[in-house]
Amino acid sequence: MDWEASFWAALGLVLVIEGVFPFVSPAGWRRMFTQILQLRDGQIRFCALLSIVAGGLVLLLL
Repeated sequence: MDWEASFWAALGLVLVIEGVFPFVSPAGWRRMFTQILQLRDGQIRFCALLSIVAGGLVLLLL
């Protein structure tokens, strides 16, 4: 599989994973977003940084 096919496969997988929670529990998804809106910018950036680092580590392990 070349890099372009891998990219589209990864994008498709992200979209599927992102869609599972709102499909299974729309009310929980809405509650989660109202709680996220309460966070300060620094807290959101820290969570995003953790996500980036975790994703990078997963890619390194592949």
